[in-house]
Amino acid sequence: MGRKILIADDDAQLRRTVRAYLEEAGFTVLAAENGKDALFSVRHEQPDLVLLDVMTPEMDGFEAARLIRKESAVPIIMLTARDDEADQTVGLELGADDYVTKPFSPRVLVARVKAALRRAYGDLASEPVVLRVGGLRLNEEAREVTLDGQTLDLTRSEFDLLAALIARPGRAFTRMELLERTQGEAFAAYERTIDVHIKNLRAKLGAAGDLIETVYGVGYRMRSDE
Repeated sequence: MGRKILIADDDAQLRRTVRAYLEEAGFTVLAAENGKDALFSVRHEQPDLVLLDVMTPEMDGFEAARLIRKESAVPIIMLTARDDEADQTVGLELGADDYVTKPFSPRVLVARVKAALRRAYGDLASEPVVLRVGGLRLNEEAREVTLDGQTLDLTRSEFDLLAALIARPGRAFTRMELLERTQGEAFAAYERTIDVHIKNLRAKLGAAGDLIETVYGVGYRMRSDE
């Protein structure tokens, strides 16, 4: 694969374990002990994906994610020792694409990394598809979204979520269906991450945010022009 993965965690044993599994899968692995070093590595080593622990010394994962996202669209997977919805919500609102709760299976983590990379750096040889609703335009090949001609800065997960909705205007998607489309897998415990992404997406769409309708008791749909 040749993709570079940065693992930022102050647990040396965890770094060694994750490195071994990622290298076995064919990735090049960079390591950092804290958020400050992770930010430096993103700036100078330009990894293709960042695994970022929430609780790191000197600069925690949340602050590192915030600063990284100001400079880069690199996929970020947060690692947290607490199965805390508040932690997960904060990470997603800061622009993280996914999160994994410790302890985790290294093989599952590698699968999540591969899924995130597929979403971020998919097959560029496929036919370009441009989807439109109202003044909203989504180019799947370029991974570009414009609203009334203005480019929107979306995270990977926000883009994939919008792509799923805009591809089938008027069709109601459950949260689990949207999780499957945006994360490559769906677990009931992660359903509410879709609500966070929808909130962020609506904020970025501004007045056009009402194109995304809540279907109470089900999930969400994109309003049809018809």
